[in-house]
Amino acid sequence: MTKVWDKSRLPSRHVTEGPGRAPHRSYYYAMGLTEQQIHQPLVGVATCWNEAAPCNISLSRQAQSVKRGVDEAGGTPREFTTITVTDGIAMGHQGMKSSLVSRDAIADTVELTMRGHGYDALVGLAGCDKSLPGMMMAMLRLNVPAVFMYGGSILPGRFKGRDVTVVDVFEAVGQHAAGNMSDEDLFELECAACPSAGACGGQFTANTMATVSEAIGLALPGSAGSPAPYEERDLFAVESGRAVMRLLERNLRPRDIVTLKALENAAVVVGATGGSTNAALHLPAIAHECGIRFTMDDVAQIMRRTPYIADLKPGGKYVALDVHRVGGIPVILKSLLDGGLLHGDCMTVSGHTLAENLKDVVFPTGQDVVYPVSQAISTTGGVVGLKGNLAPDGAIVKIAGLKQLRFEGTALCFDCEEDAYAAVNDRAYKEGDVIVIRYEGPKGGPGMREMLSTTGAIYGQGMGEKVALITDGRFSGGTRGFCIGHVGPEAAAGGPIALLRNGDRIVIDAEAGTIDVLLDAETLAERSRVWQPRGTDYNSGAIWKFAQLVGPAHLGAVTHPGAEAETHVYADI
Repeated sequence: MTKVWDKSRLPSRHVTEGPGRAPHRSYYYAMGLTEQQIHQPLVGVATCWNEAAPCNISLSRQAQSVKRGVDEAGGTPREFTTITVTDGIAMGHQGMKSSLVSRDAIADTVELTMRGHGYDALVGLAGCDKSLPGMMMAMLRLNVPAVFMYGGSILPGRFKGRDVTVVDVFEAVGQHAAGNMSDEDLFELECAACPSAGACGGQFTANTMATVSEAIGLALPGSAGSPAPYEERDLFAVESGRAVMRLLERNLRPRDIVTLKALENAAVVVGATGGSTNAALHLPAIAHECGIRFTMDDVAQIMRRTPYIADLKPGGKYVALDVHRVGGIPVILKSLLDGGLLHGDCMTVSGHTLAENLKDVVFPTGQDVVYPVSQAISTTGGVVGLKGNLAPDGAIVKIAGLKQLRFEGTALCFDCEEDAYAAVNDRAYKEGDVIVIRYEGPKGGPGMREMLSTTGAIYGQGMGEKVALITDGRFSGGTRGFCIGHVGPEAAAGGPIALLRNGDRIVIDAEAGTIDVLLDAETLAERSRVWQPRGTDYNSGAIWKFAQLVGPAHLGAVTHPGAEAETHVYADI
């Protein structure tokens, strides 16, 4: 029997109910909807589908399965798309300035579409780095019942008998420049590295945030693990559509799920898997949409006390497909829950708590992809925070796979990534240098670029742990080596990173959690007195707008006041 919904408290009543909404209903009839469908809840099915990159190419297919699930559960799905900027293609040039900006644009455009059409619930599908947090931010901002679904990872490529990812190609560029790789091998690798649809296969930013989606409770258990080409993703998509209708019936909303304890669970999982440093930017931004203060410091403190248990690229040897083969993200969560590191009482979109979701998961033996907490790869998480006179607001570094946790060297300063990359390509640096890339922060870039082209080239030249690199910009989740990002305050705000000069001695101690330049306070104060702000070439358009609004990295680089300033929530409109 078809359920009759009381829409008196649902947003879609403003577009479907009563004589005054006859013009609005005529539009729905024009699209083939029946009277019954018009008076059912309207569920937005938002994807980041596009032909920009393999990360997003399968999302349209999966959206059709979500719509089937919504329809079968008595809802009326309304599909729409939003943008993505794909980091692998934006990387290494001015296009990367669009990347972080796109996170907030995704959240904004999903919000506007939902608000403008009065949709009652949301299923959001995302595939590329910034689209995952952007979609989750929109869900929390709107606070209608919502389910997140990852589009899935790419299958690993094969090159000379080993699994490879796109990061291997970035590093191969450095090997090629150093004369250690032939043109033919580079071409063979670029053709083999990305053999299917899906997002980058290591524990880079997309898979890190996909892992977060299950840990934080916004995605169905197990839904983030299957590679994009696998047909089982469509089964998860159908179930996601059904699940959002159950949430709507219970009025269980994203802010009921994403609590402070859920955010702490997310940070634990990032540290335990050696995940992307970008999580230290995105988790505070997600928290901001709920009105919860959860800073980079909070993320870093949790990661510092979290053991590293998943041997994943870039610091380890396995990829997302290997995690899927041993049981998926629930296996990681089960290890952490059994080790007493997760809040098991957090509610999830399944309608059950995290502990209830995991009660039947059996930790697999005879594998070395994911370890029990008692046999952790290391006792400290794969990502740690740093503070000191060079970064009073903090900085972040991925230590998974690093052999040495302390570096002392001499500053070699560049005021943009292009200049640094040219110097690296020309081998105009030496062992013991601390390469400084500044004026690449949220405001100063503008856009807080990632630096994978530069770090990949350094690693490809065999200098990955012989130099350090610090920046007020970001690093790709695929970056490895002694690379410190999110240094704050940023150079554009007159932070200490702006005051460095070639030859200054810098000490980075990831074990102690410190980053300092060996200069006294008087010297830094004198340099600050004569420092002058710099302009950028972005004086109109979306990137200019972002620069005017964006806050500091340690608070998530957010662009609006967040839930704390709300006087109404869309879900109750």
